[in-house]
Amino acid sequence: MKTINSGFIIKRLWGYMAPYKVRFILAMVATVVAMVANAFEPFIFGLAITELSNNVVAIAQDVPGAAINFEYIWQVLILYFFRGLSYILGTYFSNALMADVVQSSIYDLRSDLANKVHRLPVSYFDSEETGDILAKMTNDVDAMANAMQQTFIQVVNGILGIIFALVMMFLIHWQISLIVVMMIPVSAGVVNWMSKKSQPAFHQQSDSLGHLFGFTQEQLSGFTEIKVYGKQEESVEEFIARNEKLREHGFKASFLSSMMMPLMVLISNATYVIVAVAGTFAVFAGSLAVGNLQAVVQYVSQINQPVQTLAQLTGMVQAALAAGNRVFTLLDEPEEEQREVTGKLPDNVEGAVEFENVRFGYDKENPLMKDISFSVNPGDMIAVVGPTGAGKTTLINLLMRFYDIDGGSIKIDGVDTKDISRHELRKHFGMVLQDAWLYTDSIMENIRFGDLEGTDLDVRRAAKTANVDHFIKTLPNGYQMEINEEANNVSLGQKQLMTIARAVIADPDILILDEATSSVDTRLEKLIQSAMDKVMEGRTSFVIAHRLSTIKNADKILVMDQGNIIEHGTHDELLAQGGFYADLYNSQFNEDTPAEINMGY
Repeated sequence: MKTINSGFIIKRLWGYMAPYKVRFILAMVATVVAMVANAFEPFIFGLAITELSNNVVAIAQDVPGAAINFEYIWQVLILYFFRGLSYILGTYFSNALMADVVQSSIYDLRSDLANKVHRLPVSYFDSEETGDILAKMTNDVDAMANAMQQTFIQVVNGILGIIFALVMMFLIHWQISLIVVMMIPVSAGVVNWMSKKSQPAFHQQSDSLGHLFGFTQEQLSGFTEIKVYGKQEESVEEFIARNEKLREHGFKASFLSSMMMPLMVLISNATYVIVAVAGTFAVFAGSLAVGNLQAVVQYVSQINQPVQTLAQLTGMVQAALAAGNRVFTLLDEPEEEQREVTGKLPDNVEGAVEFENVRFGYDKENPLMKDISFSVNPGDMIAVVGPTGAGKTTLINLLMRFYDIDGGSIKIDGVDTKDISRHELRKHFGMVLQDAWLYTDSIMENIRFGDLEGTDLDVRRAAKTANVDHFIKTLPNGYQMEINEEANNVSLGQKQLMTIARAVIADPDILILDEATSSVDTRLEKLIQSAMDKVMEGRTSFVIAHRLSTIKNADKILVMDQGNIIEHGTHDELLAQGGFYADLYNSQFNEDTPAEINMGY
């Protein structure tokens, strides 16, 4: 079972609070003022009770001149009023300042998380559920924020309240105070024991919630496919199974944390009874005034109440620590390796690409690519073909440095890509993926995403080049129409054309195209193909081809299988060889098979 290092998490949290330490210190000062004022309440009230009781006894005994000392009592009540005012003002400023510190700290934490995910390697996202990452950045951060906001001041109030109440009790009657002092370690021991028992359960609960969140996000994104293939029951069953795990861990965590309160109440009631009995004997013995007995009993209540409150907050604190463990684990994930930049691409990149004895494997013990070598001339169109799992996407990932190679070199215009920064490298690339990605904003801004400095006129020109201008003008609000969250208020073909327009406005030196015409009708296919031809004109292009009919004019075709290039050449050269490519091509145009089937089998 993975344990949670509470001290480490608190230290990391303090790192985010430290920039606001002035406000934090002021909040603590205000808290001290409030707790001191609170500690004086029983003592001041006891002064009035003692005076009043002495006056009543004197009157009952017919002591000459005996009367109620209203002047003294009024003075005590005025003092009591200002004590209450100090308590209210201290509490107000304490909560207000602490809320500012917490929210500012959480703002910085969220910003760091947002920056972190952009520095993580692609391999991290390949191995983790997207929904679980999202849960860490939202639910877990919220759990930390809520705990800091709701528990921090209460914990400080509780600790200070206990300390000040004990000081006042010792000043009044130190023997009775020892009874309370002996009971505090018992309460602390129970809290510590229950915390150790419940901590693993809260960690499991947090993980289970993340996995459920990830599964739900995945299922909702594929809702249409689930309906089409009739997998609703399987989806519900898996959800129920994950939900059951969350229920089990949640019940265990809640049950263990809820047991703390009854135990604390039991200890508190026992303390209260013992102090009350001992105080009564002290009054009869003459060592304790009546008003001070009331004060001592009230101080016991002031000590018991924060102890019970701290016990109640333990569950929230444990959940926050579990969430913090997940958040800081994400922040501590290894980032993309940043090698020293020793090279620089030319100001005008021509687009010559060379793979030289490239070796790579996702698992170092089982390399996928063992010796990949080929060269590309500036402006060439290179098609990459092969069955599913052949390594086509991996080849592109290596070119873009989403993964670093294990051996050999990849050069652009003679410069090794390992010697330049990833940011500098990727500025020269444009990509049009099979899964078109649009985000919630206007169509204008979605296309401008390729070049944020582009003008509205540049956007429209790019749209015309991509054959999507006419479509956009027919939509409600045209270029200002907002893409919804699921990007399903435009068709798949329109999305593809918009992403091509995005690549046009970016004006990259090297273009990556994951051909995406297999799921659109013939008319849109021709428009998309025409748009891609325009974009590829005059620049080096890599096309992951699914329909072999679209790459007949490629300058070079790389045929891949099991991670290696097994054939290369032009379309006519490869057909003449009668090898793997020829078989693939002929299978797509065999009269016994449907024409132009998708090659990603």
